[in-house]
Amino acid sequence: MKFQLDEQQGGNSISRHEKNRVWVNGQPHGSSLLVPWRGEVQAWGVDRFESLDEAAFERILALKPELVIFGSGERLRFVPPARYRALIEARIGLETMDLAAACRTYNVLAAEGRSVLAALLIEAQA
Repeated sequence: MKFQLDEQQGGNSISRHEKNRVWVNGQPHGSSLLVPWRGEVQAWGVDRFESLDEAAFERILALKPELVIFGSGERLRFVPPARYRALIEARIGLETMDLAAACRTYNVLAAEGRSVLAALLIEAQA
C-alpha cells in the first residue's frame, strides 16, 4: 500500500475556519477575503453583509474564476442578483453558503483542479 500526502500543488487551501477567522495556507485572516484556486489571497474590503454592493462582486471578475463560492458569514444569507450582475453577465456561477460550508466546498473543488474562487465574508465584531 502506498501512502501519499493529498495536497494541492501550487494551489491555495483553507486549513481551518472559525466564526471570525479563516486560515489559508496556514496563515490566519481576520477580515473578508478572496481566495482564488491559484495565486495570491486578497483582502476583500467588505466588513458587513449589508455593505456588499456591485463593486464588491466586480473585483472578482479580474481573477477570472469559473465558479465563485460565496461564504455569507456565520449564517446563510443571499445577495440580490442585481448586485452580482457582472458575474451573471460573464457567465460565472455563484453558489452561496455559510462560511463553514463555503470553506469545505472550496477545498473540494480546488483539489479537483477547478477554477474556483472563495469570496469569504468575515464580519467585523461590534
